[in-house]
Amino acid sequence: MVKRVLVAYFLWAVGGPLGLHHLYLGRDSHALLWMLTLGGFGLGWVREVVRIPAYVTEANRHAATEGKHRGAAPPPASPVRFAGQVCVGIYFGTVALIGLSSLHFFYLIVLPLSVGAGVHLVSNVGPQTSDLHKTLTACLVTSPIFYGSALSPLPISLAASVTAAQHRRFKPPRAPGSQQKLGPRLYRLSLAWLAFSAPLGYCIFHNTTATLYYLSDSIAALLDIFWFLPWLRGALEYALLMPYRVLCALTGGGYHEEAWRKVLEILLKEYTQREKEALQVLALEADASVEEITRSYRELAKTWHPDHNPSKDAEQTFMKVQQAYEVLLRRHKPHRFK
Repeated sequence: MVKRVLVAYFLWAVGGPLGLHHLYLGRDSHALLWMLTLGGFGLGWVREVVRIPAYVTEANRHAATEGKHRGAAPPPASPVRFAGQVCVGIYFGTVALIGLSSLHFFYLIVLPLSVGAGVHLVSNVGPQTSDLHKTLTACLVTSPIFYGSALSPLPISLAASVTAAQHRRFKPPRAPGSQQKLGPRLYRLSLAWLAFSAPLGYCIFHNTTATLYYLSDSIAALLDIFWFLPWLRGALEYALLMPYRVLCALTGGGYHEEAWRKVLEILLKEYTQREKEALQVLALEADASVEEITRSYRELAKTWHPDHNPSKDAEQTFMKVQQAYEVLLRRHKPHRFK
């Protein structure tokens, strides 16, 4: 079926950030990328206003054009594609850090595979692709070097992007009529979207405090890189805090030096479900201080310690008390606001 430029522009206008026009043109990798990044963080969607005619022309060539790519030289290097690979790799790695960092061997396996998946997704956009195995190998080799660092997605993504760029090639040709029906395509895209969003959704709804703590620590680590250029550090912090400044201007509130602390205090005002359960375990009120939390924990730990309590439920209750204390302590860690 011949693709129409007007239809592509209409889908770009009404659902471009979700990749509807790419789905219409059979560019499933591009559609998935837009679904997961909301149109390439908005920038890619805007850029496509002048790219859609070329996309439509490419989609209408079908197997004839793809056949010419067989045995051809590698496609030309693209700075835009390389920048997209780095950014999406970091994005996928950050999502993994937020939602999956509690898994065993996270920094050795889960994180590099997540970053590699993001880089390869960008590599697979359009008629191009890359060597997935070599991209993932670069991630697995780089990840142990930056083990445990909050900024580890950056060097891993750079290594993977360089490897993907070195091994770029055109996709193999497809036989005429091999385009699959819309139903199976949507099914695969839905599974990919669910695999990406499920860990992040779980962390946001059940561990909001840890998520915000990680984001604040990552921002602080990013700013600390520019310690030798105070003016640049100040400019970056000013830009990152711009939404908060706008909010203060709209609501009449005042901006002060402890802006990050104020933002986090607002976001963390409500207890998560896990924290509410921890308060019940320690028999505390919602406004309990760190001293009250520590005092209640010590009393209950002394009561339920297996060495002092011979009951069958002692060990299990003691573990619950210890876990509850750790959950509440993370919420009140003072060093995160310094």
